[in-house]
Amino acid sequence: MPYRRLPNTDTARIKAMKTALEKGMELPPYKLAFSSKTIVHLQKFLPQFDHNLQLYRQALASQNNKNKDYNEILRKARIYLTHFIRVMNMAIFRGELPAEMRAYYGLATDESTVPSFNTENELMSWGKRIIDGEQFRIKKGGSPITNPTIAVVKVRFENFIEAWTFHNTLAKRTIDYTAKNYNLRKEADEIILQLWNEVENTHKALPEETRKTKCEEYGLVYFYRKGELEKVNAPEPQSLT
Repeated sequence: MPYRRLPNTDTARIKAMKTALEKGMELPPYKLAFSSKTIVHLQKFLPQFDHNLQLYRQALASQNNKNKDYNEILRKARIYLTHFIRVMNMAIFRGELPAEMRAYYGLATDESTVPSFNTENELMSWGKRIIDGEQFRIKKGGSPITNPTIAVVKVRFENFIEAWTFHNTLAKRTIDYTAKNYNLRKEADEIILQLWNEVENTHKALPEETRKTKCEEYGLVYFYRKGELEKVNAPEPQSLT
């Protein structure tokens, strides 16, 4: 007898449950190979499982589609902040501004290195520090740094913050659906296992091939082992005449 293999993908799980449910719609309860309790469970669970899978796929697709836009906005924010600090350092190098003004931005006064903006957290932290520092310096009577001005830098930075918030909302939504799918998937496996056990038990008295065929009508999937497959595919011996 070939061995059965329970579904191991969501598509296969959906197919197995739909096949059984369709069979349940075709036949009256007393002719079904599984219990009324199981069909009621299927009718309630399958739409929920299918719907949550669709929501997960939509959330993941939306997240992937927005990634390109988000990465570009992130790149622009890094560039404008980097350029602002480089322009400020060049002005100090030319003697147009005192080195002490670096302190307004939380920078070491004796270093001209550009801070690391490699991570989103670093970019957020330094971006706010630099924007607030420049605005405070200007209020104190300092000459604005230009090309880029802090106003332009701020626009790019705020675009990044808005995109980052939306990006994280999409990511959280995908994670939430993933977690819910994990729990639903376990329930789906329990339902299918119960369903298939009931179907096989109903047909247990039938001959092997007939039993296999009847069970497959309810969505059960069987596989032959290597030795069994060779026997099934072996040509029948020809009779001598």
